[in-house]
Amino acid sequence: MGIDQSIKKNWIEIQKKHAVPVNAIGVKIKDNDVKTLKAWKEEGIDKFIKK
Repeated sequence: MGIDQSIKKNWIEIQKKHAVPVNAIGVKIKDNDVKTLKAWKEEGIDKFIKK
């Protein structure tokens, strides 16, 4: 499926500022939001989490 590249680019920039998984608008992803967490991992956004 995949997401638009411009959305992915913005999501990566937002994720770099947070130490927890966040969605594309910067809101923390809840543990029970399986669909968003799956996209977060499949798109590789998890590699950009602030440490």
